[in-house]
Amino acid sequence: MENRDLYVKIWEELADDKSMIFLVGPRQVGKTTLAQIISRSFANNLYFNWDIAEHRANFMENPNYFEGVVRKDQSTPLIVFDEIHKYKDWKNYLKGVYDQFHDQYQFLVSGSGRLDLYKKGGDSLAGRYFLFHLWPFSIAELGESNRKIEEFLNDPLHITMENANKRKEIWAGLSQMSGFPEPYLAARKTTYRRWSNTYSQQLIREDIRDLTGIKSVVDLETLYFLLPSKVGSPISVPSLARDLKVSYNSVKNWLSVFERFFLTFSIGPWTRRISRSIQKERKVYLWDSPRIKDPAARFENMVALELWRGVKAWNDVGYGTFSLHFIKNKEQQEVDFLIAEEGEPFLLIEAKLADEQPSSVLKKFQSVLKKPAIQLINESEGYRLQPNADQQILIAPAYQWLAQLP
Repeated sequence: MENRDLYVKIWEELADDKSMIFLVGPRQVGKTTLAQIISRSFANNLYFNWDIAEHRANFMENPNYFEGVVRKDQSTPLIVFDEIHKYKDWKNYLKGVYDQFHDQYQFLVSGSGRLDLYKKGGDSLAGRYFLFHLWPFSIAELGESNRKIEEFLNDPLHITMENANKRKEIWAGLSQMSGFPEPYLAARKTTYRRWSNTYSQQLIREDIRDLTGIKSVVDLETLYFLLPSKVGSPISVPSLARDLKVSYNSVKNWLSVFERFFLTFSIGPWTRRISRSIQKERKVYLWDSPRIKDPAARFENMVALELWRGVKAWNDVGYGTFSLHFIKNKEQQEVDFLIAEEGEPFLLIEAKLADEQPSSVLKKFQSVLKKPAIQLINESEGYRLQPNADQQILIAPAYQWLAQLP
C-alpha cells in the first residue's frame, strides 16, 4: 500500500504528454515519498529539496546545477524539485527552466498548495505544466480498486461484494486513524492523537502564520477546533464570527486559508433545475476525519473525502470537468452530494449511517433530475436496488461502493 500505485499511474499518464508536472497535496501526505518512488523508474535522476541546506547552497551557486546529473545511460533524466515554492522567485525560475530544458529533462515539482497561487498572479506558466494532487490514503487506493473511469461513467451503480471483509476493516481503520500515512500505518490510537494535535498546530502556528502573515493564531486555532461540530450542515460565517468575536471577513478569509493549506475543503450547492434551491451556503469538511466525534457527521465526512479524491483525480487526468456539490432547497430538504459533469448532474449520493430505507428526499430529487442515485450506509452484509418510479436507488455499504470508485 505504501507504493501509491494509483498516483504513480496518474503521473505516468501526465508525463507522457508534458515534461513538467506539479505534484500538490496536504502536508505529510507522502509527496516526497511518491517523488522518490517515481525517481526509481529513471536510470538518471536528481533530487533537490529546498529544505536541505546543501541542496540550497548548490542552487544559489548555480541554479541550473542539475545539468551535472550523473548519468548511467542516455535516457532522459528526471529532476525532482521538492519545496521549491519556498524560493522567492520560484515561478519565474521554473518558467525559465521549462523554456530552456523541457526537451532534455523530465521535471517533477512537489510542494504544498502554494503551487496553485500563480493562477492569481501575473506569471504565465500556462501550457508549461500539468498538475495533479496526492491525497491521504482512501478506501479506493487501499482496497485496490481496478475499475476504469469509463466503466464507472457508463454504470455508476455497479457494485460487487468481493473482498468485502478486507475493505470493511480498512474503512474502520480510516475512521479511527485518518488516511494520513503516519498514523494509518502505525495503527495505534495513541499515535494518531499525538500526530493529529501536532499536525494542526504546526500547520497553523508555522506554515499558515509564516506564509500568510495572519497574526491571530489563537483565534485561527479556535476556529479550526470549532469546525468538527459544524460538519454535515452548511457553514454559517456570521455565526462563527459572533462566536469568535471577530469580523465576518476575518472568518471568511481564515476558512479560505484552511482550504489552501489542505486542513479542510468545501463544496457548494448545485442549483440549476431545482426550484427554490439554496444558492450561497457551503459545507466544510476536514481532511482529518477522526477529529469529528459525532458518528453520523464523521461518516458523511469520510464519504465526502472519497468523492472529492475521485473528482479531483478525474479532472487531473483529463477525463472531464467534474465537480462535487450538495442540494438543499428552501424547505430545508437536502441530498448530501451530487457529482456534476460539465455542470450537469451525473449522480446523487446520500450518506446515512444506518438507515437502509431510501431517503424520501433522495427519491424526490431523483424524480426531478432523472439521474442515478445511491444511498451509502456504514455497515451492511450486502446491497440492494430499490425502485423509484422509472429510476433505481442503490443502497450499499460505503466501504464497498467507494472502494470501487476509480
